[in-house]
Amino acid sequence: MEEIQAHSDNYISSSSSAASSPPSRVPSSNFFYLRKPGGSRQPISFEDSPDWEDNIDIGVKVEERGGDSINTATSAVSPSLSKLNSVSLQSPPLPEGARKIAGATIVWKDLTVTIKGKRKYSDRVVKSSNGYALPGTMTVILGPGKSGKSTLLRALSGRLDDSAKTYGEVYVNGAKSSLQYGSYGFIERKNTLIGSLTVREFLYYSALLQLPGFFYQKKSVVEDAIQAMSLGEYANKLIGGHCYMKGLSSGEKRRVSIARELVMRPQVLFIDEPLYHLDSVSALLMMVTLKRLASTGCTLIFTIYQSSTEVFGLYDRICLLSNGNTLFFGETLACLQHFSNAGFPCPIMQSPSDHFLRAINTDFDRIIAMCKTWQDENGDFSNINMDTAVAIRTLEETYRSSADAAAVEGTILRLIEREGPSLKSKGKANSATRIAVLTWRSLLIMSREWKYYWLRLILCLLLASCVGTSFSGLGHSLSFVGTRVAAIFVFVSFASLLSIIGVPAQLKEVKVYACEDSNQHSGGIVFLTGQILASFPFLFLISISSSLVFYFLVGLRTGFGFMMYFVLNFFMCLLVNEGLVLVVVTAFQDMFWSTSTLLFVHGLLENEYDGTSFAVGQVRTISGYQALQNVYDVSPDDYSKWRNLVILSLMALTCRLLVFLLLHFCVKKNSSLFRVLCCKLKMNE
Repeated sequence: MEEIQAHSDNYISSSSSAASSPPSRVPSSNFFYLRKPGGSRQPISFEDSPDWEDNIDIGVKVEERGGDSINTATSAVSPSLSKLNSVSLQSPPLPEGARKIAGATIVWKDLTVTIKGKRKYSDRVVKSSNGYALPGTMTVILGPGKSGKSTLLRALSGRLDDSAKTYGEVYVNGAKSSLQYGSYGFIERKNTLIGSLTVREFLYYSALLQLPGFFYQKKSVVEDAIQAMSLGEYANKLIGGHCYMKGLSSGEKRRVSIARELVMRPQVLFIDEPLYHLDSVSALLMMVTLKRLASTGCTLIFTIYQSSTEVFGLYDRICLLSNGNTLFFGETLACLQHFSNAGFPCPIMQSPSDHFLRAINTDFDRIIAMCKTWQDENGDFSNINMDTAVAIRTLEETYRSSADAAAVEGTILRLIEREGPSLKSKGKANSATRIAVLTWRSLLIMSREWKYYWLRLILCLLLASCVGTSFSGLGHSLSFVGTRVAAIFVFVSFASLLSIIGVPAQLKEVKVYACEDSNQHSGGIVFLTGQILASFPFLFLISISSSLVFYFLVGLRTGFGFMMYFVLNFFMCLLVNEGLVLVVVTAFQDMFWSTSTLLFVHGLLENEYDGTSFAVGQVRTISGYQALQNVYDVSPDDYSKWRNLVILSLMALTCRLLVFLLLHFCVKKNSSLFRVLCCKLKMNE
C-alpha cells in the first residue's frame, strides 16, 4: 500500500501543477537521452521525405555532422509541435562499411480489424486507425495490454489469421500492395532459437534457408547481421537452453532473433515487443541498436508496452492505442504536448510512457477502488478520483479536433499521391537446398543435444543388459517358448516407451519450424524430410547396439539373417515410435506421451520361431508356429513377418504424413489441436 500511496501522491501533485500551469506547458528536455547540447531541432516539412525519382537506393537522408545526426522525413509540422524547441536526437555512430538500405513508406488509412470473439463487448480490435512510417525512422505502437497493438502490427505486415477481417487501406510506397517475400521481416514476441547452436551457426543456417545462391556469398550477409545487432563478441557462443549451464542473456537472444530476419536485408522490419522480458540496461542497449539500424535507412515499426525515459527519447513517432482506438499519432514530443493540452501533463519525475499508460489503462481503476476501500476503513488516504474511461474519451476527442490529426491526414494524402518503386519479391532457396540444410542442422542438433538420442542410447543399452541378464541362458525347448515371448515383449515395449525422452527436443524443433514457416523459410515436407533423414543414423545406432546386447544375452536363434532381421525390425519400431511422438507433439504441443503396439513384437517372434520344431514326447513334433500360437496369436503365413515389416514402414510414413497435415493446419496457425477443438465446442454452445 505504500507504493500505491506514493504513486497517488505523485498524481495528485501533477494534477495540482496542471491546474496552475497553462495548457501549453512544455515538458522538460531532461527526459530525453543522447541529445546534442546546444542544437535545436528545426521544423521539417513534407518535402524532406524521400524523393523516389532522385534517390531510389537510399530512403533516408543522413547528414554527417560529426555524430551522424539523423534528419529524417517527417510530417508537416503541427502548431503544437512547432512550439517545442527541443534538441535533435543523436543516433549511435554507424559501423564502418555499414550498408545503406532503401527503406519503404508504410501508410495505413481508416484501418479497422475485426476478430470474432476477441473482445468481450465488440469484435473490432482496431478501430479506424491512421498513420504512417517513413524510412530511417522508428514508429512505436504504444498501449496497455489488449489494446490492439499486436493486431495492428500484424495487419500492417499482412500476417493476420484467416478469422480476422480487415477494412481500410494499407499503402506501400504510395501503392495498394502487400509486402513481398524478403522485403520485410517480422519478429515474434517470444524468442524461438536453437540453444545447441552458436550465434554464427544459427544465423548461417537461417541464411541458407532463406537466400538463394552459393554458400560463400551468405557468409558476408551473416557477418553484416551480426555487426548490425552488436553480436560480434557472442558470435561463437552457444545460444543456450534448458540443457546448458549458461547461454546468452534475454537481451542477446532478442537481438539474435532480429538478426535472423536481417540476413534478408529487408526494407521494413516489424517487431512485436522488442523489449519483452528485458531489464532496463538490456532494453536501452536494444533500442540504441535499433536506432543505429534505422539510421541505415530501414523502416522500423514495433510495439511497446512500457519503456524507460531514456528509451522513450529514442522514438521518432508514437501511435498510442487504447481498446483499439487511436488516442494520438505523431512525433514523440508532440505526444507529450497532446497530453498536456488535454489536461494530463506529465510529471517532472515520471517516465512519459508510464504516464501515458497510467492515464489510459483501465486496470488502474482496480487500484483506485482498492485505495478508496482502504480509505474508508483507515481514514484519509488518497483523493484519486480520475476515471480512465473519462481520460480515454477526453484524449480521443482532443486528438480528433487537434491540428496534429489534421497534419497526419494531410501527410497521408501526400504520401499516397507520390507513388514510389514497388517492393519486389526476393529469391528463395530451392527445396533440395532447404532439405540438405535442415538435415545437416538436425544432425548437428541431435549430436549436441544429449537428451535427444544419447540418453536414449544409454538407457536402451541398460535396458537390454537388464532384460537380457534376467532372461539369459534360455533353452530352445518347448517349455521356454512362453519365457522367450515375455523377454522379447518386455524389451521391445520398454525400449519403445523410451522414445518419450526425445519429446522436449522434438517440441523445440516443432516450434522452430512454426517460426520459420510463418516467415516462409521452411515448409512441412522440407521439415519432415530433413528431420527423418537426420534421425536415421541415431535410431540405427540405438537399434543395432541394444539389439545385439539383448540378442546374445538371451541367446536367441543363431544365424546372421535372423539377427539382422531382429535389428531391422527393432529399427522400424523405433522409427514408428518417433513418428507417433511427433504426431502427439504436433497435435498437443503441451501434452505428449508414447504409444507401443503389439505389431512391433509380432514380426520379431515370427523371426525367432520360423522353421523350428519341438518334440512332444518321443513320437510327435510340433512346429515353431504351433508352439508360438499357444502363447501368442500369430499368423501361420510364411511371409507374414515381411508383411509386418512393410506395415511398420507404412505406419512410419503415415505418421509423417499426419505430422505434415498437423503442421499445416495447427502449428502454422500457432494453435494446437486441443485449442481448435475447444474453440469449436464454444462456438457450438
